[in-house]
Amino acid sequence: MKIDVDHHAGLPGVFMRVDGRVKINARHLHYRELNNMIKGAASEGVEEIVVENVFGQRYIGSGIRRPVRIVIHGVPGNDLGAFMDGPRITVDRNAQDGVGNTMNSGLIVVHGRAGDIVAMGMRGGRIFIRDGVGYRAAIHMKEYRKLRPVLVIGGDTQDFLGEYMAGGLVIVLGLKGGKGKRSRFRARHIGTGMHGGLIFLRGEIEEHQLGKEAVAVPATQEDKELIRPFVEEYAGYFAADAASIMGSDFLKIYARSHRPFGGLYAY
Repeated sequence: MKIDVDHHAGLPGVFMRVDGRVKINARHLHYRELNNMIKGAASEGVEEIVVENVFGQRYIGSGIRRPVRIVIHGVPGNDLGAFMDGPRITVDRNAQDGVGNTMNSGLIVVHGRAGDIVAMGMRGGRIFIRDGVGYRAAIHMKEYRKLRPVLVIGGDTQDFLGEYMAGGLVIVLGLKGGKGKRSRFRARHIGTGMHGGLIFLRGEIEEHQLGKEAVAVPATQEDKELIRPFVEEYAGYFAADAASIMGSDFLKIYARSHRPFGGLYAY
């Protein structure tokens, strides 16, 4: 169903068509106005939407099921790309909480850091964060058949990375400012409740930092070949040195059991 769009939103120069693209000045827009414009433009088949002066408007790109490119200049609010199925979103600064919440497919690239619960319940697609993220990244991430979500974090994370993770692939590079030596991670409770998926850390942790449902072992060469394409993709977005990164040692974290809470149920 096509969404009606107010091409002026009561303000001159807010919604413009330039060389086949749509440009939106979000400076004075409420998030509902902004999202109606974005969804309306996407429903018309526009290939690229450039949104300028974004100051915390939430739900940008959420629920869109078309392969539209959305370029965001500013800092989007919570739930960027939530439930989206196909768009490619690029953010030129930081992003707030819930990036890629329950995302089905598509791509999100953030040229900065992101807040808490990045990739919560993510079911498919790829997310690349240049710097670090907050708490509970990849919580409840899952996969189904050929749908395998991927989250690549260039910096470090806060506590509870991969909490209740059921599937997917998380790669944390531990870079300082996008380059440099691998780091010693400070996050605690990594993989708490984990029962599927894989986490790769380019850095060092101690046993007490793991949740009791997770196991950490050195990554093999075969493991590193699994993550290589995504590290190279990260390097392409953020001008990092993929060869140097892949030349480092990684830890692989996986679930101790696929049914860690089985004893809590009658059957």
